Amino acid sequence: MWIKLDGDGPLFRQLYRALRAGIVDGVVPPGARLPATRALASELGLSRTTVLLAYEQLAAEGYLDGKRGSGSFVQASLAPAATRIKAAAPTRLSTAVATAPRLSPFGAFLTGGRSRPIFSSYVSGRPRLPYDFRYGAPSLHDFPVQIWQRCLGRRARRASAPFFDYGHPQGSTALRAALAGYLLRGRGVRCEPEQIQIVSGSQQGLDLAARLLLAPEDVAVVEEPGYEGARRAFLAAGARLALVPTDAEGIDVEALARLGRRARLAHVTPSHQYPLGGVMPYPRRVAMLAWAAHTGAYLLEDDYDGEYRFGGRPLDALKALDDGERVIYLGTLSKVMFPALRIGYLVLPSALVEPFARAKLLADGGSAFLEQEALADFIANGAFERHIRRSRSWNGERRAALLRALDAHFGARVTVVGANAGLHVVAWFHGLSPRHARELVQRAAALGVGVYPVTPYYEAPPATLGLLLGYGALQVRAITTGITRLAEAAQGLGPSR
Repeated sequence: MWIKLDGDGPLFRQLYRALRAGIVDGVVPPGARLPATRALASELGLSRTTVLLAYEQLAAEGYLDGKRGSGSFVQASLAPAATRIKAAAPTRLSTAVATAPRLSPFGAFLTGGRSRPIFSSYVSGRPRLPYDFRYGAPSLHDFPVQIWQRCLGRRARRASAPFFDYGHPQGSTALRAALAGYLLRGRGVRCEPEQIQIVSGSQQGLDLAARLLLAPEDVAVVEEPGYEGARRAFLAAGARLALVPTDAEGIDVEALARLGRRARLAHVTPSHQYPLGGVMPYPRRVAMLAWAAHTGAYLLEDDYDGEYRFGGRPLDALKALDDGERVIYLGTLSKVMFPALRIGYLVLPSALVEPFARAKLLADGGSAFLEQEALADFIANGAFERHIRRSRSWNGERRAALLRALDAHFGARVTVVGANAGLHVVAWFHGLSPRHARELVQRAAALGVGVYPVTPYYEAPPATLGLLLGYGALQVRAITTGITRLAEAAQGLGPSR
């Protein structure tokens, strides 16, 4: 009997798979008697125990019929089934490829033609380039990896039985207490640990808010331009978007007021408008809170990189002014620590605490517990805020290098906005339009430079080509080299000069 083992896993599993394939394919016909275990073991150079285990598994699954004193036989009833399997397999495969799955409206939206690829600044089909100005990835050179490892190890070593059980759906008690203390010191937000909901990254926070606060056809406000992750979460929930323009001071509150009472939820980025970088002044913040109080809408404050401000102390969050409990504060650790941590958090008005906890429990049962406990220690021992202070200084140097390089190579041909805070700028290239974007991106990639047009953040594309240049993950020398090569890539594009 010719049998070929595939070399994958234990020998008895290999023999089992080989025999099963022969039975299903009809090589070993129904009713056929298999060799005696000793004979097959001798032929294949295996132990008899290995052959016995394979036969027992086949018998347990109904492929073999063992007759005491007579041997092991292939089940006679397998004949029609084996024939159907062989005949139907190609047909089933072609049908599966040709027929689209029946999806819910949520699934249809995510896969439909209107839903462009989400997070275009994060996801790319190409490999990571050596001079990649991708936004969203902080520098791991800045992060105190050894301190973080000690926090993880200490928590793992001290783990007791309750540690391995399901945690509270709102998250670790220790982490929520540590975050409440940090938010008061660093962002001016006064809250109780019970108001904090831990989520698996800020995107889950957006998704939960959309599911809980928006019914189909409700109006959700988004900034124009604005964060595409919020737009897609709201649209997937069935909401209608109200696009409110932004300027150098963030969202236009007068345009917001003209919506009246139609809006249920507004996604805003007052500390550093995404992507253009405007910082909202105090009078406009007060006006926006007054609008929310008057209309009953909630403001979803996305404070994605509010810790980074250059030329002064970071401004307090909008939530710090929220006496009427109309602000849902959304924070993330991805830009301050590292994206793979997948921990974000919400500071909720009291009336929303239980609904969000129930929604989180239904979504995934709660976030990973070990990392939460380690993060609580990381914050409590001061390492978190020391890291923020140091990385703010280092990112200030990166920002200065980027601005110098853009000025040296492009001069008046480029206007930079949003440079006073955050981890990115937007550079507008005069004389180039969005139709030049694909060629510029391809030319730059050929030189090892990754750049990303700002167009995906607009519903109505601007007339001028803009690039969102993230610098948090690059060192100063790489920034200088990258912009030098970008200038080389841009030569010859647009009108001659």
